[in-house]
Amino acid sequence: MVHENCGVVGAYSLNDSNVIPIIIDSLRALQHRGQESWGLAIPNKLPLKKLGLVSEAASEFPLIVRNFKSNVAIGHVRYSTFGRSTLQNAQPLKVKDLCVAHNGTIANVEELSTMMGGCSFTPQTMSDTLIAAQRLVSHLSNRSGNFTKAIAVLKNEMVGSFSFTILTDSGCVYAVRDPKGFRPLAIGYHKETNTNVVASESCAFSAIGAHLNRDIEPGEIVKLSKEGVDSEQFAIDKPHSHCAFEYTYFAHPSSIMEGICIYSARRRIGKYLAKEFPLPDADLVIPVPDSARPAALGYSLELGIPFEEALLKDKYSRQGPMRSFIEPFQESRNEINKGILPIREIIDGKNVVVVDDSIVRGNSSKSIVRILRSAGARKISMIITYPPIRYPCYAGIDFPSQEELLAFKHSASEAASSVSNVIGADYVAYNTTTSLARAIGISKKELCFTCSTGDYSSLGITPIFKSRRQVKGED
Repeated sequence: MVHENCGVVGAYSLNDSNVIPIIIDSLRALQHRGQESWGLAIPNKLPLKKLGLVSEAASEFPLIVRNFKSNVAIGHVRYSTFGRSTLQNAQPLKVKDLCVAHNGTIANVEELSTMMGGCSFTPQTMSDTLIAAQRLVSHLSNRSGNFTKAIAVLKNEMVGSFSFTILTDSGCVYAVRDPKGFRPLAIGYHKETNTNVVASESCAFSAIGAHLNRDIEPGEIVKLSKEGVDSEQFAIDKPHSHCAFEYTYFAHPSSIMEGICIYSARRRIGKYLAKEFPLPDADLVIPVPDSARPAALGYSLELGIPFEEALLKDKYSRQGPMRSFIEPFQESRNEINKGILPIREIIDGKNVVVVDDSIVRGNSSKSIVRILRSAGARKISMIITYPPIRYPCYAGIDFPSQEELLAFKHSASEAASSVSNVIGADYVAYNTTTSLARAIGISKKELCFTCSTGDYSSLGITPIFKSRRQVKGED
């Protein structure tokens, strides 16, 4: 079964400018949300889909810009939470006169598939995006093409998270965010080309010189067309469940979500952790590159301990720009971690505090500890900005099976001490959900912490946990 947590973008130029350069540059800015494949679509044409990073196709950009010239388009970068990394699973997907790109996970996709003749699909090729698109086409045909009504019906059939960008062959873009607001979605404006743009994060707007107008509200559908921007609310569901993991790891630090600057939130998280876990014998604070930098800086500033970039990514290696967590295979994650290089002159003989965004499987943390030991660190303490991850995510993050989660293997009360023994650190401290919510600046009841608490009420499900091989369609 193929599920997605990815990056989506859509654009409509009101003065008929070619928006393909905007789509490509936006996708490059959203590359941190997915690095397995990418694609774009324009009306009345099959989508273009490529494996790998957007930048790997740079030599083809002039040809793509010419061949897909259009004043309206959508795009997608893929990070698979379930399913295999193949061109077949790349997006956008075309179903009849719609192209659909999806960021999220539809947890009841098996049930949804039965409504579309699910027996014809296999776990290796079934896609929640494809099934949702087919259901949407069916609902549109039964509701005279009214998107708001069709989405409202589809929402009632689906369990999970979704941020869709949808392109019609008639030349309209629809952006749809689920009523809980699990995954982010925003709207902006590019003045130079008179283009309205929607994207998963505001960093995409910064990359193209566009202005962030606002977040698309949970339960809102936005239409981009020659009439400009139209908006309707198709559902209201409170409290919301914004993904807390976006704020510690997934989102780009330059982005603004729900009115909150991600960089500032991460630095506050570090300051709060310094107050809760001060380590007076520490000689220096080191971030795990790259997402933990702001939190490490906040920790350092609060306690007055020197901040040092003593672990550096080898940006010139093939895997240098990649993020290890969102790689689908452990071999690839290991290869990325090998590209983290220590500065021995700074580390040797020191008591170091290492700030990291999370510990999921523990393999990366083991590697970091081993690197620091080899560089002569005397004592290694790890401060983790996210609480212990003990339960699978069914809202779009890649921890699909409980068996692979390191914190699950240890009792909640002993997770920190047990994990420190496993990864080889002298000390491990985890953030709490209460402290994290306070540092982010969003009410705890408005954030999703299911992967830490095991409370799936925001999704309305009682999950049946499966092995990684099962959810990846390998059994």
